[in-house]
Amino acid sequence: MPTTPRDLLAGPPQQLLDRRVADPYPYFAWLRRHAPVSAERKTNGMTVWQIARYTDVDALIADGRLSKRPERVPGYVAGPPGLNRHLVHSDPPDHTRLRALVNTAFIPRRVTALEPVVRTAATQLLDRLEGRRRVELIGDFAGPLTFAVICRILGVPPAMDTPELREVLLATVMPTGTHATAAGRERTGRDLYAFLAELVAHKRAAGPSATAETDLVGALVHARDHGDTLTEEELLSTAYLLLLVGHDTTLNLIGNGTLALLQHPDQAKQLDAEPDLIGLAVEELLRFDAPVRDATFRVTAEPVEAGGHTIPPGDVVSLLIGSANRDPERFDQPDVLDLARTPNEHLSFGRGPHFCIGAALARLEARIAFPLLLERLGQVRLAIPAESLTWRPTRVMRGLAALPLERY
Repeated sequence: MPTTPRDLLAGPPQQLLDRRVADPYPYFAWLRRHAPVSAERKTNGMTVWQIARYTDVDALIADGRLSKRPERVPGYVAGPPGLNRHLVHSDPPDHTRLRALVNTAFIPRRVTALEPVVRTAATQLLDRLEGRRRVELIGDFAGPLTFAVICRILGVPPAMDTPELREVLLATVMPTGTHATAAGRERTGRDLYAFLAELVAHKRAAGPSATAETDLVGALVHARDHGDTLTEEELLSTAYLLLLVGHDTTLNLIGNGTLALLQHPDQAKQLDAEPDLIGLAVEELLRFDAPVRDATFRVTAEPVEAGGHTIPPGDVVSLLIGSANRDPERFDQPDVLDLARTPNEHLSFGRGPHFCIGAALARLEARIAFPLLLERLGQVRLAIPAESLTWRPTRVMRGLAALPLERY
């Protein structure tokens, strides 16, 4: 079986490569048709395999032979220094132990109890936008809403919930402006570490927390200090991970979903007329333009067969969730937005042991946000041409940097 990687850049038409960030779906379609399992040799010597078809992604996404530990790849930079010992970068038994510590805060019963909190926060944000002709949906609504909710769950004091912290947090996955230089990246990591250390110190000073419902960081500090089940690095890393993914993923879902509804006004009207459709609608918006484009880091711990290829140990495997969710072998008319689609077995939250721990929370926020946006914003359209929208060029996430709208 062939194992030699070939250069992907020699394959797809250049226009598809040029548009991979703004619109990856034609590129994904090319991959599914011509190179469903293919590899790219990076300039640093690392090999990354891209898996494009639903069947292969679904088979590998829960495969224990794919490790989540970045240290298996020499030279791989996983994230901010000192903040990488968390769920996404661990295998059992560490993953099992860490997940058990945080899982209680995200069980459906406790997430459902947060509905009044989410609804109040969303309503207050929309109240501030009343009467404004122009609205920037990411900065004015989706960002503040999702960050406020995850801060509530983690027990971050209101004084620490600031736009500056959100900027630093997002810069760890997509550095822009002053964050993009070498000195800026170093400063970003240092600032974020200092914030998390201050938060942990605040929790220690406040005493033990008995609940993980609205003070998960407090509960983790208590576990660290009294249960000997968590190292200090794991404590800080877990707080960073939950703060990031609890914010960034749902922010992208609301942003991408709103854009999809704007571009499919018939579907938006159907949802507005049939509120009970919201559950199915959220699943379709998750599938149609997934907030997580590629599954999080995986590396082969042993040889793995996929699509007629043998992926050797030590190679990075990129499971293209966005491509799998548009695979015509799995979904009828996959490029059509159908808010009533059923069944809809998308892979946007993953599957298996690493299934997204915040899936229930993301669904709750989306089920509240979209109907409120349809009701409160009224008649809106893009304030700039769709081709001028800026997408954040991150490998894992897919999300808009801004979504400017105008009422008419």
